[in-house]
Amino acid sequence: MIILEAKNLKKIYQMGESEVHALKDVSISIEKGEFVAITGTSGSGKSTLMHLLGCLDIPTEGEYLIDNKNVSTMNRDELAHIRNEKIGFVFQKFFLLPDLTATDNVALPQLYAGVPENEAREKAKKLLTMVDLGSRLDHYPYQLSGGQQQRVAVARSLINEPAIILADEPTGNLDTQTGDTIMELFSKLNKENNVTIIIVTHESEIAQKTNRIIQLLDGKIISDKKIR
Repeated sequence: MIILEAKNLKKIYQMGESEVHALKDVSISIEKGEFVAITGTSGSGKSTLMHLLGCLDIPTEGEYLIDNKNVSTMNRDELAHIRNEKIGFVFQKFFLLPDLTATDNVALPQLYAGVPENEAREKAKKLLTMVDLGSRLDHYPYQLSGGQQQRVAVARSLINEPAIILADEPTGNLDTQTGDTIMELFSKLNKENNVTIIIVTHESEIAQKTNRIIQLLDGKIISDKKIR
């Protein structure tokens, strides 16, 4: 079952009097439960593609569908609704609020969605326990290591039960061993929860830990292969 499909996506940015063609006729389809890496050097278009796939931006041309809904023509409010309903985000910078505990950071998206505080916090605690942070529920970000903070961010991305997790350079601020731990967590979530996971990375070692690698160069897909 195809959960995400992009058809002939183009993204053009106006930079003064010149145009930058960040994406050029990109077409991909991703099935539910896939574990995918999008790779490429700086300037290849991978971040632009992630913004489009994450409904953070709209294409200049082309179609983008999530669960057969055409999101490429939606307005900002509609895009925000799709993001909240379908997508969980994990970024290189953890974006945890420093004055909130791990539990409250994870619960925040539920509170924004109108879920009662007690219910949101209980769900957050279960997710933190799932990512092996059950003993850190009341710790603040400054009391956590980089790897622990990223696990809090992963738990937060899961709290609205998204169909898709988009991770932008999720190991970029971590040492190799901690990065491997985060990738093992993504792999576990993919296998056990059937969550579709898309990781944007410039690190080939990280990409090799997924099941499919899509490589971009100069705004075009130059390779798309399943590796396991």
